Amino acid sequence: MSQLKAIIGLGNPGADYADTRHNAGAWLVEAIARDSLASLRAEKKFLGLYAKVNFAGRELHLLNPTTFMNRSGGAIAALCQFFKLFPEELLVAHDELDIAPGTARYKQGGGHGGHNGLRDTISALGNNNAFHRLRIGIGHPGEARQVVNYVLSRPGKAERAAIDAAIDECLATLPEALSGEWAKAMNRLHSFKS
Repeated sequence: MSQLKAIIGLGNPGADYADTRHNAGAWLVEAIARDSLASLRAEKKFLGLYAKVNFAGRELHLLNPTTFMNRSGGAIAALCQFFKLFPEELLVAHDELDIAPGTARYKQGGGHGGHNGLRDTISALGNNNAFHRLRIGIGHPGEARQVVNYVLSRPGKAERAAIDAAIDECLATLPEALSGEWAKAMNRLHSFKS
């Protein structure tokens, strides 16, 4: 099984979106950078904020695309091309409507489930969906027509605390995921509920 070499956090760029639910994936990458005492810096060739870090004894590329969510794939493809990365060496972190706040799940492959960031990523990688995902629960507003406003709005205080606790648990399980111990990482993360 391929070793993870890059973690990408999906979100929308700019201060207006920084604290919205749709940026939960970007929050995870920011947390890894913080833990690694690194700064994500604008990198034109990757269309995003980039850092190379040493996390849990492994070298990792971190990227938060600064394209809008539905154009995330271009940034990810640029990173892959430059560092000659394969899709299965990527972990893409993103918000997930079908999971409650305070929970997160690992997954490899699968469809985009209506998530525009995943849809564009799969397309930009040559219709290859073999990358790993880290699905960070944000919950569902209850009705499909409310989804857009919901993902582009800020979570309440308790909800944000639950999401942050799940992100902390993701960080705690990442060393196992990075060393290829997926079953162990999944067991721990999937049994966590803040």
